[in-house]
Amino acid sequence: MAKTEPVVNVNSISRISTGTIIKGEIISPCDIRIDGTFEGKIQSKGRVVIGETAFIKGDIICDNIDLWGKVEGNVFVKDTLNLKEGCVVNGNLNIRKISVELGSTFNGNCKMITEADFDRVSGAKPQAQPAPVKAASAN
Repeated sequence: MAKTEPVVNVNSISRISTGTIIKGEIISPCDIRIDGTFEGKIQSKGRVVIGETAFIKGDIICDNIDLWGKVEGNVFVKDTLNLKEGCVVNGNLNIRKISVELGSTFNGNCKMITEADFDRVSGAKPQAQPAPVKAASAN
């Protein structure tokens, strides 16, 4: 059976525009796009897009990330990190998959993690496993 892509509602994307400066913590179930400056922790269950004019100082924990701007901090990605041409990352990458374009800059360590490793960092609770079914005995 074909896998269907979820429909993204444009109003479900949080956005920090160029020139905006925010300090604190973002926790979002939706996609986030940052083109301004953010200092603190970002946690998203969706895609995080760091635009060309963005500067992030702090950790990012998300499902997927497209990175064009500058990041100083550790990055934890459940699925795929895309380092785009012109990006600068100073920090450690903890990822499952990575795509690196020519012209991107990365200073730090890169560690490939499992989904369980990501769940420990993100605080996600593991899904309950069904109890094993016992075979009926013939009497």
